[in-house]
Amino acid sequence: MDETEFWEIVDSTREAAEGDPEDHADLLVERLVRLDPDSVLDFARHFEARYNRAYRWDLWGAAAVLLGGASDDAFDYFRCWLIGQGREVFEGAVHDPDALAELLEDFDEELDGDGEDLGYAADEAYEQLTGLVAPDLGLPPQASEPAGTPFGFDDDTALAERFPALWERFGPV
Repeated sequence: MDETEFWEIVDSTREAAEGDPEDHADLLVERLVRLDPDSVLDFARHFEARYNRAYRWDLWGAAAVLLGGASDDAFDYFRCWLIGQGREVFEGAVHDPDALAELLEDFDEELDGDGEDLGYAADEAYEQLTGLVAPDLGLPPQASEPAGTPFGFDDDTALAERFPALWERFGPV
């Protein structure tokens, strides 16, 4: 599976789910079980590589603005959700997290930002196809610390300065 096919699967299942992350994960599993096990593992590698690529302090800060704070787990689930938004949103956010203010049509803190189930979709599909737990994907492990320069997410002034467009559109009222 190449990168284009990976993103086509992400996009088609997201569109069919009409943006609901839980429905998106269910539809993604349904789509992946129509592939052979090796293709499901290829999908998982693409997903995991992007998940690790998004392990950045600046994206964590953007998640904190959108979610009103972001614990370790919340940021993990946010990265899965971000991949689920498709190539344009994902690549734009990795390049410039503040660009999420323009890349996202809207953001409902209660519905959006939590793509935990998306992170398990390939594993679930592989297990349904084979009856086995997915093997190690052979990718380097996630870095022990996010890329970039750490900063505090509890300082509203710093967040507003670092992410002016996001803060203006999605920050606290």
